[in-house]
Amino acid sequence: QVQLVESGGGLVQAGGSLRLSCAPSGSIFSTNVMGWYRQAPGKQRELVAAITRGGSMNYADSVKGRFTIFRDNAKNTVDLQMNSLKPEDTAAYVCNAQIQTTRWDPYRNYWGQGTQVTVSS
Repeated sequence: QVQLVESGGGLVQAGGSLRLSCAPSGSIFSTNVMGWYRQAPGKQRELVAAITRGGSMNYADSVKGRFTIFRDNAKNTVDLQMNSLKPEDTAAYVCNAQIQTTRWDPYRNYWGQGTQVTVSS
């Protein structure tokens, strides 16, 4: 059973930085698009950043220039470096990945449990 395990959330003051990490547990064959979403209380889940296996990146307008997404194809991990954090970045951040568990399986969508990021003013 494949799970996505996240780490790196926490409490930080406005202007500070955090780095989130996500790695799959269990045996997998390959990953395709990997990314981070966030959901604040009372709001819909939104895409923060995503990256393809080839390195093409997509960012939400609200985080461009402040957040950077990285991936390691050998380890199938994805990180999110968050700088110049603002109180409005406060949310549960959730890792997402398209994973192929064996070469004969299609890519399926997996979600992590989420890690809380709280930015104080």
